[in-house]
Order: sequence, then C-alpha cells, then structure tokens
Amino acid sequence: MPSQLELQRIWVHYGEFPAVQEVSVRLEQGQIDCLLGPSGCGKTSVLRAIAGFEPVSDGEIRLHGALLSAKGYTLPPERRKVGMVFQDFALFPHLNVARNIGFGLRGVGRASRARRIEEMLELVDLSGLQNAWPHQLSGGQQQRVALARALAPAPELLLLDEPFSSLDAELREQLAGEVRGLLKRTDVTAVLVTHDQHEAFAMADHIHLLRSGRLVQADTPYNLYHQPANEFVAGFIGQSALIDIHVDDHGQLQSALGGPLPAPSARWSPGQALRLLIRPDDIQYDAQSSSRLLITGKTFRGAQYLYELALPDGQRVPCLTPSHIDLAIDSFLPVRFDLRHAMVFGGAVNAPE
Repeated sequence: MPSQLELQRIWVHYGEFPAVQEVSVRLEQGQIDCLLGPSGCGKTSVLRAIAGFEPVSDGEIRLHGALLSAKGYTLPPERRKVGMVFQDFALFPHLNVARNIGFGLRGVGRASRARRIEEMLELVDLSGLQNAWPHQLSGGQQQRVALARALAPAPELLLLDEPFSSLDAELREQLAGEVRGLLKRTDVTAVLVTHDQHEAFAMADHIHLLRSGRLVQADTPYNLYHQPANEFVAGFIGQSALIDIHVDDHGQLQSALGGPLPAPSARWSPGQALRLLIRPDDIQYDAQSSSRLLITGKTFRGAQYLYELALPDGQRVPCLTPSHIDLAIDSFLPVRFDLRHAMVFGGAVNAPE
C-alpha cells in the first residue's frame, strides 16, 4: 500500500542553482512532518514543489501513489487535493470569517456549505465569530481562520508554510501545540515548514532537517536532540556547547571536565582530538559538590536560569538551574556532571550556518 505522501530523491533548480538536492520524504496517513532548517536551506522550495508551485528537475512526488511531479511533468496545484496555510494567513480582508472559510467550497450546495463552515468554526474554536471581519480578530484567531479555510475542502494533505512566524514567541509555541491536537483529532496528514525548532518540537511527529538543499537527518524530535548525526545537527538543535576533548595514551577520553569520560572510546586513537556535545541538563547544580565553575553569563527564564559557565581551560558550557538558584556573574556555581549519554564527534568543526 503506497504511503500518503512520498518524495523520491527530488531536485529543485532555480536556473543553474540547485536549491534542493536528492531530498526524500515519506509520510503515512495522519502523520505530521516538519521541514526544519536555517534560512536558505531549501525547506520552502520542497514545500512549494509538493504544492505544485515549483517543478522538480529530477525525482518524483506522489500522493497516495498518484504522480504529482516528475522531471518534465507537474500536476497543477488546483488538482492536487492539497490545502495550504501561508505565512501571512492570506485572509481576504473584504470577506467575513464565514466567507473566508467557505471560499474553497466551490460546487457545494448552500446548505452543505453552511454546515461545513459551522463544523470548521467549531473545530477551530471560533463559533459565534462567523460574521466578524479579519481586522477584528487577534493574530491567533486569524491563524485559526486560515487553518479552517485550508481544512474545509477536506484535503488529502495540509501544507503549513511558517504559519506562526508573524505571532509572538509564546503564542507561536502554544498555537503549534493546539494545531497539532486539532490535526490529530481529524487524522489530517500535514507538512510544516519552519526555522523554529520549538515550533517543530511542539507540532511534529517527525522532522527532516535540511542544510544547503540537502537532507542532514530525518528523525523524531527526541532523537534529533539526543542522538544528532553530526556537529551541525548538534549545534542547530537545542541549547548546547561543543567542547574540545582528546584521547589519552590509555585510550580514555579526557576533557577539562576532569577525569575520563564515560563514553565509548574503542574507536578512537591515542592523541586524537575530538568534540564533546554538552547540553544544559548534562551539568547539574549540586550544592554539595566540590566542583565549582565560574559563572560568565546568566539568562533568566522564569522557572529557570540558564547559566554560562567557564571550564578551567576557558571553554564555555551551559547549565540550567531552578530560578531560585540566583548567583552573580563572576561567582562560582557548584555542579556535578552527568555525561552517561554524552555524544562525541570526530573531525573538523561543522558549525550551523
């Protein structure tokens, strides 16, 4: 049985420039996927190719096994049974909420159309606002109207292009979670494009992380955070530091953290220079610890402080503490290290773009 959506090694060119190179994606019914990455990585080009707004220069795109795009062939967007929510919502200012939602219900009888609009209003928790105008709504309400309009024709696939980017940070994450719940209740298959990992984590079952037009890692949010494939993924996903470590003459991993690290070292050679991924939860506040690190920076996050700490060799690492642990910069924070799940990388530094 074919997958709901399948991209097979697609390429997208703009003139001679390859914006997307050999990207493959597979989604099953009801799955929510995210195309994540920095600006210019090709994620929006992939979404536009799925929608039919851009042709593919190689590879194939299929929906329920039916061919949508291939080299030299592009099924028109209006024939793809794909809904889309745009970055700026793209609501019609001269139409009220009900008429915006019903815009895509062409060829539907008046009674059926009215029932579907009411269903969509209830689904997105906007009942009673059918006669309101877009300018009378908050940003979050406008986003819900745009989502209802995209879902009203019952598309086989929903595409969301940076749908929360015009909203403030707190509302973005909240709405991402709400939209996820709505899509799961309705069993809608969806692809989200964003550069914001917090949105991706709040909404997606699976994430495809892109860089310079290529797929870097495809995995669950949990695995992207805890098991990054390389230094780029490690640096892009989550708050972290990559510190220099080395292999001693006995094959043990040594660092400025002190003592050999509890990480597999059999594959490393004595004298080899490596990099260790440190997450904020790998270094924990411990008032009884004899290990104390200099505080070089701090950021208040409500329930927590994010501290920047200096190792004895000057390298910096992050540490999260409860917010009642309020110490001054240039004082010392007592800590203990929990590196049982530490990730070690070899080779040259490969920082995020």
